[in-house]
This record gives sequence, C-alpha cells and structure tokens, in this order.
Amino acid sequence: MDDAGHFARCSVTDKAMSKQQRSFTAAKNGPSTATTGQIKRRWQIPTNILSLEPDIVCTIFAFLDMFDLIRCSLVCKLWNAIIESRSLREFCERNMKNYWSEFTEKPLRVILGEVAVERHRLALQCGGFYVNQWKGHSTTVAQCRMKMGMLVTGVGDKVIRLWSLDNFKCIEEHSVPDAFPLVDFDFDESKVVGLIGSHLCIWRRNGKRSIFPSLEGKFIKGSCMRYFDPEAMVGCDDGAVRVFDMYSKKCSQIIRMHHVPITCLCLGEDQLIVSGSTSGSITISDPSSVQLVATLRSSDARGIRTMCFNPSSQLLFAGSAVGYTYCWDLRTRKLLWSNRVSPNVIYSLQHMQSDPSTLAVGGIDGILRLLNQNNGSTVSCCIMEDKVLPTSQSSSGFIQRRKGKRLPQDTYINIDLIPKTVRPSITCLAVGMKKIVTTHNTNDIRLWKFKSNISL
Repeated sequence: MDDAGHFARCSVTDKAMSKQQRSFTAAKNGPSTATTGQIKRRWQIPTNILSLEPDIVCTIFAFLDMFDLIRCSLVCKLWNAIIESRSLREFCERNMKNYWSEFTEKPLRVILGEVAVERHRLALQCGGFYVNQWKGHSTTVAQCRMKMGMLVTGVGDKVIRLWSLDNFKCIEEHSVPDAFPLVDFDFDESKVVGLIGSHLCIWRRNGKRSIFPSLEGKFIKGSCMRYFDPEAMVGCDDGAVRVFDMYSKKCSQIIRMHHVPITCLCLGEDQLIVSGSTSGSITISDPSSVQLVATLRSSDARGIRTMCFNPSSQLLFAGSAVGYTYCWDLRTRKLLWSNRVSPNVIYSLQHMQSDPSTLAVGGIDGILRLLNQNNGSTVSCCIMEDKVLPTSQSSSGFIQRRKGKRLPQDTYINIDLIPKTVRPSITCLAVGMKKIVTTHNTNDIRLWKFKSNISL
C-alpha cells in the first residue's frame, strides 16, 4: 500500500522486540496510573513513539479509524502484534457493528484490508477531493508510475524523476542518453528499468547506469515495456515480444504475437504476457512454452492503446483509440462488457492493486472518469475548478491547489463547453489509496486526493 511506504521503513530495537508479550487491555480499560517517580524519570529520558509501553500504544490505537490502523500495522512487528491483539479486535467489533457479521471468521489484518479498500472505493466514487498541480518537467510528461509512496515521471525532456508525494519534492533524477528517446519505464525499490529507442537501460538507485546491446540491429523499434525480475519484456513494431534477462543482458526469447505493431503490454499471473495491437486484437502468450494461449478481439479496428490486469479478480481491462473500454475474464477468456466512455482516444486506465471495484480512465479529452469494474458503467467524471486556492512552494517550484468538481451524471455533458485549461489531455495515470496521479500533454503533474465522507 503506497500510502504506508515511509511507515514500513521504521524498525523496532532489539530491546523492544525482546519484551515478553502481554495481554493488551488498554483499549478497553485504559492505561495504568504512573507513580510520581515514574513520571519524573520519563521527563528526564528522551522518548520516541516506538519506546512507548504496549498498553499506551493500544490506547492510542483505540482512537484511530480502520484505515489508519492498517497503516500503523506496517510500522513494525511490535505494533503489528498490538493490532492483532484480542482487545483491539474487540474494539473494532464494537465500532463496526454494521459490518462485523461479514468478517467474524477472518483475521483482523484481512478485515482491516477490506475496510480500507471499501473506504478507497467510497472516496473515489462520491467523496470530496482537491487537486495539487506542479511543473514536473520542461515538456510533455507522457508516463508515470506510482509505488511505495513514490512517483516516477518522464519521457518528454529525456529525464526520469522520482518524487515524494508527501512534499512534492524531486528526490532523484536520471538522465537519458542524448542518442536515444525514452519510450517507457517502470521501477522498484532498487532500480528504474527503461526502454530507450531499441535498447533497454537500467538506472540503479545508487547512480550506476547500464545499457543493453541492441543485438546488432536485430532489435526492432520497441513501443512498450514491462518487467518482472529477472526478465524484461519489450513489445516491438514487428508484432513480437522480446524477453531479456536483465542480468546477462541477453535476449532469451522472441515470441511472435501479432502481425501488426504491439501497442501495450501487461503481465498476468504465472507470468503470462498479454499484448495489445494496432489492429484491436489482444494476444496472451505463455513464455514457458512459447505458445499462444488465447486471442481476445475487440470491436475497435483502430487499435488498443492501454491495458491493465487485476490479479485479485482475474479481470483484464483495455482502452481503445476511439474511447471504448473493455473487460475480459482471463479465466474464461470471455468478454464481460464493453462501453464507450469517451468520444476520443483513451491513453491510460488503472486501478489500485487490491481494489476490485473502481477503474480510473483518462484520455485526450482530459476528463478523469471512474468506472465500475463489474459492469463498465461510469460512476463519476472529475475535473478541477479553474479557481486557484492559496499556493505553496517546494524545492520543485510552486504547488497550485484547486478544488475538484464532479460533473453531473444525469445530463448530457458538452465537453467543448469545459475550458481546456481545467482538462488538459491525460497522457498517463496511476492509482493509489484514495489518490490518483495524472500526467498531461503540458508539463504538469496532478495529484488528485479524495476524502471519504463516510466512516466505517
């Protein structure tokens, strides 16, 4: 969960972890009263949150809502043990009477996770929101990825930047060699992997950079890339996917998937490779057997532009060049629904990793659409208001804040009447817990932060 990324880096000292586990009852009875001597000693000894007694921590946790409890459970083993304790479970039971009957047989961690996903759904679909906007690059920002509380953007100005979403600060950047265009990229905690022209490039977080050889001209121009350690997959204009070993820097497989250029890739379970094409067809291949597993066909002959796969539901989503979204069940290979949500091309669609309910869609008309994953219906259409709220400043420049606005769903919306200043084309988007990041054909990056109006 990316909101909790910086919490997860915390650790507990050996002394705290060696304390004997006890029955945590403070959520019910309150902490025991300290003596005068104990209070004086506490004033003399510097204290941090990790050194507090479990009973005190449990009392603090009793004041938090379900979403914040999940974040706290990721801090360290001691806090996780407190949150898993019986007394805190009883506290949750008292405060979730309307939902507890559905969860009684589940571990508390699972319960909190499901509640957090439900709050995420409610926030995106009907909560209030505001938009933070800042200048991230000197030209068009065409790609973005969000993980672990960090955002990575790039393509237009040949610079990849890593951002902290807490303070909008650029914490790291990597340059692309002048001879190569940046096409696509992804990242993890130790590296950024990018497709530059007909080469793969790895930027290590320690500053080292390595570029793969181009197989003596045999590497046809690449259009998209995904990786799953230790392999990187590149979709190419000749309709093939080339699989590279990222450590030997050698091409291990060439899988023929289409007779036309590949436009987008995503990875399914068991490392199945799913590729979209300019013809509108989607092909699934198993690299372990180098065989095509299935071909999925859309009604759009102008091509598939973007895809994403939800492992929790086994659903594959795709966006087309004429504004259609599609959903297939990869278990049955059947098309579940298709819906034209926009009159123009869809550039990007995504969902939060564990969310089976809401799909975010963005494209050339600049409207952020939220769809129901189960039937493809449009739940909400979002733009930002033109009025700028008081701005702030970070090391990256001025941060503009504006209120968000949901467009009415029960009337026809003439997009041409909405100023383009509040709806520049969305080139890419990424979804996190109660937030969405969008990049645009301007040099702007936008962070949409949603608030849940309903407490669980």
